[in-house]
Amino acid sequence: MTTFVTILTHDYADWETALINAAARSYYGIETRFATPGGKPVISAGGLNVTPDLAVEDIDVNAIDVLLVNGGNAWSKPDAPDVSKVLIAARDAGKTVAGVCDGTLALARAGLLDDVAHTSNSAENLTPTGYKGAALYRDQPDAVVAGKIVTAPGSAPVSFMGAVMETLGLRDDNLNFYIGLYGAEHRKA
Repeated sequence: MTTFVTILTHDYADWETALINAAARSYYGIETRFATPGGKPVISAGGLNVTPDLAVEDIDVNAIDVLLVNGGNAWSKPDAPDVSKVLIAARDAGKTVAGVCDGTLALARAGLLDDVAHTSNSAENLTPTGYKGAALYRDQPDAVVAGKIVTAPGSAPVSFMGAVMETLGLRDDNLNFYIGLYGAEHRKA
């Protein structure tokens, strides 16, 4: 069974991976699990309480297909959790590693954005991480796919969903329908 694990932190942006996890679980039968640093319960920016399935430290990258890093204020703070080890292990195991909004900061800190095209909320958003990939930054409003690395600004949960699913070879008429459905309000008149 295909498995997604989403990393959440306290004050995570609950809207950023809700769509991808709902589509994965409801439409595609993908197992969705949630991990937090230390396996501690967290509360989202919107007040949603989550008791995680596991600790970030216990993620077995060989047992998953996708590792998502949900955005939130925690990633931009000086005491941001260091999840580099599991992100690097997932990338090295050929898994999809994806970050949305400030979740891209975790990928940048881990060095995953040093040599691939990527995006975030802005180029300046990534600068404090010390990453070396600024020349590959794409200033665009939708997700960027670079092999199995997916990045997106916080305003792009729909293209983020599509991009992650695409890395699994699930780009089909059904996915195109869902992207159109969820993105319909953003079409220019």
